[in-house]
Amino acid sequence: MNTTTAAAEAQVTITTIRTWCRRGVIAATKTAGKWVIDTTSLARRIAIGARRTARKAKAFVLTAEHCIALGGNRWQRGDMDRVYFNNWAEFAGLELTFYGTGNISSACWQGEGVSNSQGYKLIDSLHKVYFDVTDGKLYGRFGFGQSRVATQQEVLNAACRGIRAAAAAL
Repeated sequence: MNTTTAAAEAQVTITTIRTWCRRGVIAATKTAGKWVIDTTSLARRIAIGARRTARKAKAFVLTAEHCIALGGNRWQRGDMDRVYFNNWAEFAGLELTFYGTGNISSACWQGEGVSNSQGYKLIDSLHKVYFDVTDGKLYGRFGFGQSRVATQQEVLNAACRGIRAAAAAL
C-alpha cells in the first residue's frame, strides 16, 4: 500500500504516514524512493488510535460522592449545595509541618522547599476550595496571601488538579 492510500485509510495526513514509517511506528520499506506500507501493521496502528480516542471519550466526571470520599464536607442551604475541602493544601502539593506553638517549622511547595514565610503566604492565598454540586465545578475563594512562589490562581489550579487526580484514582 502506498502513503496516499494509507493516509486515507488512517484518516491522517501523508506527512504523518511518512513520519510513522521513518520512526518504525508502522512496518514499511522504502523501494525506489517510495514507502510500501504493510496493511496489517497499519490496521494495528489505526486500532491503537481508536482505543486512545475511546479512552479520552470516557472523561472522568467529578461528583459529590468523590469529594466526600476525599474528606470533603457537604453543606446545603437553600438552592446551594457544596462540598468544602478543608484539606485543599494537601491536594495542591503544599506540605507544612508545625511546631507545638502552631508556627510553621518547614514548608514545601510541590516537592520543593520554600521559606516558612512563603508557606504562610501560600496557605493564606486560598480561603476556601469547594465543589458546587449544582454545576459540577470546583471553585475557590481567594485569601490575602500573595506568594512569590505561586500566584493565587496557580495555587487554586494545583488544588483542583490534585482533587481531580485523587478522585479519579478512587
